[in-house]
Amino acid sequence: MEDIKTTHDIKILVNAFYDKVKTSEIGFFFNDLAQVNWKKHLPKMYIFWESVLFATVKFDGNPMGAHYPINEMAAMEKHHFETWLKLWKQTIDENFTGEIADSAKTKAENIANLMAYKMEMARKLS
Repeated sequence: MEDIKTTHDIKILVNAFYDKVKTSEIGFFFNDLAQVNWKKHLPKMYIFWESVLFATVKFDGNPMGAHYPINEMAAMEKHHFETWLKLWKQTIDENFTGEIADSAKTKAENIANLMAYKMEMARKLS
């Protein structure tokens, strides 16, 4: 296996990851609550992860803002983000190895922890 090096690699990672997510215990957030349009969502995720991993400045979305309305419909709790992280790391380990792959896991840990905290705080304030 090789490291994550290209946009194509990110597409492979993101597609394989979301294939897992859709059928996992957190799939209902995407499929039922958010009713994600995958043809629109996946390209945004390619750009997001490319910006995170390759330090590009292409991503102009608001990940936190996109999650707050879903959190209001059903609590997005720490264990949900732990599942998300487990699936992310599993997908990386199945497809890639190397410095950027390791960085993708570390950065996802930081994202999951921050998201879990912010979603919990939002619930407490509402």
